[in-house]
Amino acid sequence: MGKKKILFILAPFFVLQFGWSQKSFPNLESAKNSINYKGNPTNATDRKSLAFSDKGAWFAFGFLESSEVKAGFSGPFLMTEQNGVWLSPSFVALELKDENKQEVINWKSALIDQNSYNSHLEQQFKNDKVEINQQLVFLSGHSALQKTSITNKSGKMITLFPSYNGNIFLDDLQLSQEDKKLKIVSVKSTATGYIQFLNSNPEIEITKQGYKAQTEKLVLKPNETKEIVVAQTFIFAQYSWKNENETIAKTVFKTLLNKTQKEKERHLAELIANKKSIYKDAVYSDLVAKLVLTLQNNTRIAAEGLKHGGLFPSYNYEWFHGFWAWDSWKHAVAVANYDSELAKNQMRALFDYQEPNGFIPDCIYRNNLLEENNYRNTKAPLAAWAIWKIYEKTKDVNVIKEFYPKLKLYHNWWYKDRDHDQDGLCEFGSTDGTVIAAKWESGMDNAVRFDDSKILKNGEKAYSLDQESVDLNSFLYAEKDYLNKMAAVLKLTEEAKKWKDESVTLKAKIQNQFWDGATGWFYDTTIDGKTLIKAMGCEGYLPIWAEVATAEQAKAAKVNMLDTNSLNTFVPLPTLAANHPKFKPEGGYWRGPVWLDQSYFGINGLEKYGYTSEANELAHKLIYNAEGVLDKGTSIRENYQPVTGKGLEAYSFSWSASHYLMLLLQDK
Repeated sequence: MGKKKILFILAPFFVLQFGWSQKSFPNLESAKNSINYKGNPTNATDRKSLAFSDKGAWFAFGFLESSEVKAGFSGPFLMTEQNGVWLSPSFVALELKDENKQEVINWKSALIDQNSYNSHLEQQFKNDKVEINQQLVFLSGHSALQKTSITNKSGKMITLFPSYNGNIFLDDLQLSQEDKKLKIVSVKSTATGYIQFLNSNPEIEITKQGYKAQTEKLVLKPNETKEIVVAQTFIFAQYSWKNENETIAKTVFKTLLNKTQKEKERHLAELIANKKSIYKDAVYSDLVAKLVLTLQNNTRIAAEGLKHGGLFPSYNYEWFHGFWAWDSWKHAVAVANYDSELAKNQMRALFDYQEPNGFIPDCIYRNNLLEENNYRNTKAPLAAWAIWKIYEKTKDVNVIKEFYPKLKLYHNWWYKDRDHDQDGLCEFGSTDGTVIAAKWESGMDNAVRFDDSKILKNGEKAYSLDQESVDLNSFLYAEKDYLNKMAAVLKLTEEAKKWKDESVTLKAKIQNQFWDGATGWFYDTTIDGKTLIKAMGCEGYLPIWAEVATAEQAKAAKVNMLDTNSLNTFVPLPTLAANHPKFKPEGGYWRGPVWLDQSYFGINGLEKYGYTSEANELAHKLIYNAEGVLDKGTSIRENYQPVTGKGLEAYSFSWSASHYLMLLLQDK
């Protein structure tokens, strides 16, 4: 069967026959349509639908549906632009006309199927004349390839005249033709777009709304298939377009797709093999695939101010197009299970901005014209935990050598700038003297325990809240433990002893100052350590996760964690006990909703103290009662309503996916 290939490039795309067998990729098949990417963007900032990306690309695609469907994928959704905007409803949309200039196919009525996998997107159209199969796969963090296979089903020879067109939403773009490529330049981004029609000599017309590209006619015998490949590229100025273009030219679509499928299949197989024994059923394997895909969609390669690759909290939420400190520590722990280099780079991205005194900013962005990096506060110290977990997965001593000096500096910074009374117990605070930034530093912005907090000055650009927080000091205890282990790996005997001695001293302080035997819970205290701030919240089980609580304290706290009137809600371990008068399960942010990172810390803490059945009970509820977690198509959410299970806040949220993944997998 003869085949004529017409290749188009918008980012590296490759050629592959549609209709391959998925049998060799069973985990990809089970992951089919785990996230719903269908939707019809109506304007640049329409965020009602989700989009698929891979290889760390700063752009993404989805499926058009219902009345707007056509032979093209929705988008691209450009994260190179502003805080994420749709370039077009469908910028590379195919039209097929016959010799009489009549449409050969009605895309709406001819749509057969649309399917997504962790590796690619595909859709199929069919009528009595032609069958159209389309696939989209990412070549790199700069390019994606869209292949269209056209098969003559009419029983007689037909001549087709394919063309591509796209209308744009944005008014800040300039379209031009360059060497038979469509070039896209923005005044709001250093990234340049290229649409290429490979092995073809298209006639490109720039219109007021966008462009039109007429490609070579296709003459098809009965049952003959011919293929068209378009490459879409959006590449930042720091990268070489020349090199990327050469890679595109050498790429074979079929080879690329097969390689991508094999890579995704291998990752999923390794993760599924590492599930805890209680999660052996296939439903949990499907969930693993969904969680990894959520993280994949949020992964970005290094660009401009983000000097290393990492993960957004959520590409779908307008203000989450950056890297946050404690989000990054959590992402790194999860990602280390299948991509250790990405995990290391996620850590490096924040440490790139570490100041000489050890301080690490709260969040950093690609382009500060959009938003300024936040130096008003940092975030809770979980970096040593993340590095140690990466080391456990890789046994790479070099990662310890690289980060240990930086982690020491960061750890010691807390005691210099966040210990107001120099009693060895730290406080959350800010660099600008504001209470709001100090609350941000805790990560629990509006938690009830901070309702009456005031700010104290420690020194230049160093302020503390007037309370000592149990979670912060538990994190610092855990950091000392991890730093002790790292020092031992590096054979720094004296430093290892120092960390051990410090942890022993801190343990006694935490056990004595923050514990309330009457209620069986850990609480923040006033800065003098004399008065407990009694709001039973998720911070109270952080000493259990950090393994700083006594066995008796952990046992008493467990009672509260299993109490259906307080913390064992429908979706368990809310940020504030359900029987607290200020409990606000919906719209409460940190005053009731369930955040997966905190729930994980509580469950993992119970496991560490040997309460395995209790931990499994809570984990089961967390998985089954949170809306849509096990359902096909439904996105993982930022947090969940503890009483009803309703998903809340941002969609496609990375740290929720990260901690669900941690729950499912064996720890080492």
